[in-house]
Amino acid sequence: MSDIDNDLNIYIVKTIAGEEKNVADLMLLKINTMSKTGIASILVPDKLKGYFMVEGAVLEEIEEIIKDIPHAKGVIKGEVPLSEIEPFLIPQPSTARVRVGDIVEIINGPFKGEKAKVKKVDMNKEEITVEFFESMVIIPVTVKGSSIRVIDMEGREK
Repeated sequence: MSDIDNDLNIYIVKTIAGEEKNVADLMLLKINTMSKTGIASILVPDKLKGYFMVEGAVLEEIEEIIKDIPHAKGVIKGEVPLSEIEPFLIPQPSTARVRVGDIVEIINGPFKGEKAKVKKVDMNKEEITVEFFESMVIIPVTVKGSSIRVIDMEGREK
């Protein structure tokens, strides 16, 4: 993107839930056909449903770009402080929401489909040690945090 102003702000674009990436892609295609734009970046966080962020100089320019894009509902008025989007900028380890005692399902690998109870969480290595429910002999098995899906959070709010 060319000639980007130093006074950039972060704006939130509202979309139909599940269409965030498609709207952002169409927006990027439109921006790439423009000779001059004040758009610096587009961020589509997985955890933010129905919204994505655009860093740009002028709100009206963003509104004009998304005007004819299907599933784009508009731009929320006002700028978003960087402190509010920092959690979306810092990657969270796959083990961040898993706690000892949680019930998980293995979603890939040789134990796919098995249910287990979390016995240990290693945040640094992003590994979870589990014990399977339907095992004849209880043997702790260590799996990658990305290989599990939490089913029950042991009384915690999901």
